[in-house]
Amino acid sequence: MTTWDYTLLAATYSLRPPYAERAVERIVETCGVSRPRVADIGAGTGHLTLDLLRHGCSVDAVEPNDAMRSIGQERTSGRAAVRWYRGTAERSGLPTGAHDLVTFGSSFNTTDTGPALAEAARMLTGRGWMACVWNHRRLDDPLQASIEALIRSRVPEYSYGSRRADQSPAIEASGLFSPATKIEESFHHEMPTADWTAAWRSHATLQRQAGPLFDSVVADIEALVRERVGDTVRVPYVTVGWLAPRRRTD
Repeated sequence: MTTWDYTLLAATYSLRPPYAERAVERIVETCGVSRPRVADIGAGTGHLTLDLLRHGCSVDAVEPNDAMRSIGQERTSGRAAVRWYRGTAERSGLPTGAHDLVTFGSSFNTTDTGPALAEAARMLTGRGWMACVWNHRRLDDPLQASIEALIRSRVPEYSYGSRRADQSPAIEASGLFSPATKIEESFHHEMPTADWTAAWRSHATLQRQAGPLFDSVVADIEALVRERVGDTVRVPYVTVGWLAPRRRTD
């Protein structure tokens, strides 16, 4: 994950929406373990970490970026069930065979997939699971469609990369996991318009592709949203993910 530097994006990352409640429930329930021990890889500022804690998990949160990890530690301060580590998806530093679940919350696309899956399998118990999830804006919503058009007018070759791709072929091709099950749960997130537009300043995919245009593109998005809605915006999202069990070796 070293090629993705979130240092300048960290301050607004926590303004992003949470993952769909039912999606997190399904992931935790599938483990079949009471109070599972989870390695949350690329934990960022603690979005998925907090969701997992609310569902009774104990969490080893791994985040390579100092600015992101510092915010995550602050957001989870006082919670005995979480520990934070500096590490990467490919080299977490966590023990072998100690986790019931390894999660990637909007981080799997930033990894070197093969080594990251090998590291996930190493950390898992023989009956452990891995899960990767993302939140996607519903682009069939009129406001989101307008934002997409604006972005592409400024960054014509804009692409989401592997964020919106089917992850199951890579997971299965590793030979370390059984076929993955897709998770898809829709929800609406309502928040102050100023906070939602500020969250665009944490959008690493747009930042990488817009380059020096990034600040002006985000400013144009903010202006567009202010014209369309009032002080509060209600945005349709879908949490999309893949959940796969570690192949048994015994």
